[in-house]
Amino acid sequence: MARRYSSPLTRADVTPKDVYMNRRQIMAGSGALLGAGLIGGQVQAQAESLEPNSWDEITSYNNFYEFGTGKTDPAENAHRMTTAPWEIVIDGMVDNPGTYSFADVMDGMTVEERIYRLRCVEAWSMVVPWNGFELADLLNRVGVQDSARYVAFETLARPDEMPGLRVPVIEWPYREGLRLDEAMHPLTILATGIYDEPIPNQNGAPIRLVVPWKYGFKSIKSIVRITLTDEQPRTAWNSYSAREYGFYSNVNPNVDHPRWSQATERRIGGGLFAPRLDTLMFNGYEDEVASLYEGMDLTEFF
Repeated sequence: MARRYSSPLTRADVTPKDVYMNRRQIMAGSGALLGAGLIGGQVQAQAESLEPNSWDEITSYNNFYEFGTGKTDPAENAHRMTTAPWEIVIDGMVDNPGTYSFADVMDGMTVEERIYRLRCVEAWSMVVPWNGFELADLLNRVGVQDSARYVAFETLARPDEMPGLRVPVIEWPYREGLRLDEAMHPLTILATGIYDEPIPNQNGAPIRLVVPWKYGFKSIKSIVRITLTDEQPRTAWNSYSAREYGFYSNVNPNVDHPRWSQATERRIGGGLFAPRLDTLMFNGYEDEVASLYEGMDLTEFF
């Protein structure tokens, strides 16, 4: 099992939203993460340039097909989604299955700030200051049984509130999955906020997965079910086209999507003439997660 990440930071250490927006103390935030030992080696130097995108960029340029396939559709339509009350079914190979309220899930959790790169399979990227807690904390609380090997996730599907569900772009509800060791890794979090504010609907309110070394579509939004299983779960995009969307979906500049290169990316907010950036292996988290895939052919298990 992956080591437990222990941060010296508390909520009192979180940089205020207005400070982020003014971009005056971004380096201090990155320095705190470096000091905590979360990011190591080569990535430490890269993290020094991690400047979060603005609130407007993060909340107005989204993929959330339940609200429409256009990048601005989620921000325009997501206000229809009711997020309170909110319940999550946790079932399968766990000791304490049940339907848990959002308050039940949050009870006792340590919410931290994590500044992570976000890399979309469409080859655009952002840097997002999430607020959330490690998924491992929740899984340990419900008790993962020894026979479990994978974690499956399911998104809300409420047609009256989510107009995109009328269009069968993919099979609804949206599903994703992780291997258990990926789910238990300290970088994997359940996010409930951005910039120290509750997470907006278009970004996956009230709670979503964030797996920073995988393409963004793996970080499933507005979660209503978490299932522990011994079989690799079906996932939405892999079911749509396994040739284009592998189960693992690790960010890998050496494995192109069949329809476009993954070698470089366009940073949102960089401007029309900004140069494209080289995409980093595992989205820059290679030192942290490469050992999870030791011995695997990543061109086969993409």
